[in-house]
Amino acid sequence: MVSPQSAVQQLRPSQDTTSAAANGVNQAVGQFSNAFSEALRLFLDGNWNGLYEHLTSSALYLFGLFTERGLQSLAAFLLLFVLYRLLYMTLERTLDRSESIEPGLQSLLLKTFRVLSFFFIGTVVLDQLGVNVAVLIGGLGIAGIVAGFAARDSLENFIAGVTVLVDKPFRVGDYIEIDDQYGQVDEITLRSTRLRTVRNRIMVLPNTQMITQRVMNHTKRNVLRVDISFGIAYKEYPEEARKVVLPLPEDDDRILSEPSPTVVVTGMSDSSVDMALRFYLREPGQEVPVRWEYTEKVREALREAEIEIPFPHRQLFLDEAKALEGTKLLAPTNGDHPATN
Repeated sequence: MVSPQSAVQQLRPSQDTTSAAANGVNQAVGQFSNAFSEALRLFLDGNWNGLYEHLTSSALYLFGLFTERGLQSLAAFLLLFVLYRLLYMTLERTLDRSESIEPGLQSLLLKTFRVLSFFFIGTVVLDQLGVNVAVLIGGLGIAGIVAGFAARDSLENFIAGVTVLVDKPFRVGDYIEIDDQYGQVDEITLRSTRLRTVRNRIMVLPNTQMITQRVMNHTKRNVLRVDISFGIAYKEYPEEARKVVLPLPEDDDRILSEPSPTVVVTGMSDSSVDMALRFYLREPGQEVPVRWEYTEKVREALREAEIEIPFPHRQLFLDEAKALEGTKLLAPTNGDHPATN
C-alpha cells in the first residue's frame, strides 16, 4: 500500500524538474496525468484512505499552481491593457488633430493598432500561463494561409481598401461617378465603399471595383464646370440664342464670375445646331440641382424669345410614284382638303 505522503511526493516535481514545470502548463498537465494514474491504481487496490489523501493533496497542489499562474496572467493583462488604452487615446487624439490624414485612413490605423495590441497582450498572457506561444503562432500561421485562400476575394478587397485610403482618389464627402452611377461618398471601409445616390439610397461597391474601374471625381478641385446643353433650329442664329441665354447666370451667388459664363456651339446634328451654356460652380455638391434649374431656365428663355427648339423629324419626297397611281393617296384635292368618297 502506498502512503499518502508518497503519493504527494510522486505528484510534486523533483528539484531537477521544478524549473521546467514552472515554465509551462504542459508540465502541469503531465503532473496531473501522473496523479490521475496513481489515483486509479489506489482505487483498484481498494485503498480508500490513500485515495482520499492523494486526491486532496493533488487538488491543492494543482489549485495553487494554476492560481499562481492565473494571478500572474491577470496582473500582466491589466497592466498591458491600461498601457494600451493610454496609447490608443493618445493616437486617436493625434489623428483627430491631423488635417492631412483622411478619416478612413485614421480608422484603418486605429484598427490596425488595436489588432496588433491585443495580439501582443494575448501572447504575453498566454506565455504567463505557460502555453508554448511559438507552437501556437505556428499553428495560427498555417490556419491563416488556409483562410487566406478561402477568403481571397475579401483579402483583395482589403488590399484595395488600403490602396484607396493611401492613394486618396476620393474622400468621404466627395461626389463621384462610377459605372454610370453618381453620388456622394458616404463611407470608406476596408472591404467596400458606400455611395449615397441622388435618391438618398446607399450603393455598396467592392473596393476592388473602385481601383479597377474609371472613377470621375466631381469635387477634387473644389470648383466644377457645368454644361447646360440645348439646341436651336438651323433657321435660327447662334448669336441671338447667345444673347438670350448668357444673362441667365448673372446675380447667382452659386456661380463664379471668373471664369465668366459662356455660350458656345458644340456641334451640328441632323435637325439642330447644338449649343451649351457653361459656367463654374463654387460648390460642386450643388451640381445636380443647379443643372436641373438652368435646363428649365434655358428652355423658358428660348421659348419667350421665340427661338425654335427643334425636335427630330423627317420629310419624305416622292419624285415618281407610279405604283401609287389610282389610289387615294394621289386622288385630286378640293382646295386645301383631300378628296373624299
